[in-house]
Amino acid sequence: QVQLVESGGGLVQAGDSVRLSCVSSGGTFTDYNVAWFRQAPGKERAWLATIGWLTIYADSVKGRFTISRDNAKNTVTLQMNNLTPEDTAVYYCAAGRRLSGVQDQYDYWGQGTQVTVSS
Repeated sequence: QVQLVESGGGLVQAGDSVRLSCVSSGGTFTDYNVAWFRQAPGKERAWLATIGWLTIYADSVKGRFTISRDNAKNTVTLQMNNLTPEDTAVYYCAAGRRLSGVQDQYDYWGQGTQVTVSS
């Protein structure tokens, strides 16, 4: 059973950068594609990026967010730059067997970490 734990969220100001981490335990980390999603207040959960044998991004964050992974540390990070209040959300990492932007394709989820961006 794969367990995922996110960290790195907090309260930041517009224009700041934040680096989120997702640490995996259980299972074989390299068997999984890992994605980041976010859910803003009153909105549905939205896919941001996935890393596997390819790295793919949602158009909304391409060029501003960077996903990376360190297989030796079972960790995936999401570097987020030039944040705006619209980036305020709970950020989740998820692991699945398919390289996908669809949340139903992901079997394991972390508990989420809150990022709040003040103007």
